[in-house]
Amino acid sequence: MTDYRLIPTQVVQELCKPESYKSVVHFGRHDAPMPSTEALAEVMELLRAILFPGFFMDSDIRPENITYYTGAKLDKVLVLLSEQIKRGYCFSCGNLADQTCPVCSVKPTEAIYEFIQALPEIRRMLALDSQAAYEGDPAAVSYGETIFCYPSMRMLTNYRVAHQLHLLGVPLIPRILSEMAHSATGIDIHPAARIGERFFMDHGTGVVIGATCVIGNNVKVYQNVTLGAKSFPLDEDGNPIKDVPRHPIIEDNVVIYAGATILGRVTIGANSMIGGNVWLTENVPPNSKILKDS
Repeated sequence: MTDYRLIPTQVVQELCKPESYKSVVHFGRHDAPMPSTEALAEVMELLRAILFPGFFMDSDIRPENITYYTGAKLDKVLVLLSEQIKRGYCFSCGNLADQTCPVCSVKPTEAIYEFIQALPEIRRMLALDSQAAYEGDPAAVSYGETIFCYPSMRMLTNYRVAHQLHLLGVPLIPRILSEMAHSATGIDIHPAARIGERFFMDHGTGVVIGATCVIGNNVKVYQNVTLGAKSFPLDEDGNPIKDVPRHPIIEDNVVIYAGATILGRVTIGANSMIGGNVWLTENVPPNSKILKDS
C-alpha cells in the first residue's frame, strides 16, 4: 500500500538532484538575488509619473509643488533602481569566487547616475512620440489621451527607458522592462533596437521589432507589423552568432500598414509606403509604394 505521506519527500529529493536542476538553476552571486519584477514595475510607475507629471499615480500637480513632487519620486527611483541594476550586474557576472567583485560594486552606481542624467532627453523623445500619435490618429482628441490611453505610448515609455539602460551596458534589466510592457500591450520591442523621433504604432497589437532594427524619424507602423530576421549565421558548433545585424533599417517618413512583414538586413528607403500584408526580404528604394502582389 502506498504511503502518500512519503511522496512530497521523494519529490523534493528528486528535484534536488544536480542532474535534474543543472540546466535551469541560478545560484545567486555576491549574495544578490534575482531582480524583482515587482520593484521594477514600481520603478516604471514612478518614472511614468516623473516623465508625464499629473497623468499617473495620485498627484495634485501645480507649478509651486512640481519641484518637490519630481524630486521625491526621483529619490525613490534612485534607491529602487540602483538595487535592481546591481542585481542585474550580479546575475550576469562571471566572477563567482570574489564576493566583492569590483564590476558589481562600481558599475551600478555609475549606471544609475548616468541614467538619471538622461531623463530630460527621454522625456523630450516621448513628448515627440505623443505628438506623432496625436497627429497620426484622427481618433485622438488630445495629446493627453495618447499619453494616458495609448498602448504605443506605454510601450515606448518602457522601451526608451530600457534602451537607455541598454546603452549604458546594464545587463538583464532592459529586457525585463521591455517584456513587462510586451505582456501589457502585445507590442514586442527589443531594448537594443534603435528608434528615432516621432515614432507611432497605431493600434500596436502584434508589432514586433527585433534587436538590431534601426528606425529613423517620423515612422508610423500599424498593427501586426513584423520587423524581423530572415536567418542568422551559425558558428562551427551550430549555435547562433550573436550581435550580427539581421533586422531591417527603416528610413525617415516611412509608413508600414497592418500585417506587413519585413525580414533581414534590408533597407526601406525614406518616404516609402509599405502596404498591408506585404512580405519583403529585399531593399526598397526611397519614395516607393509597395503593395501586396504588386
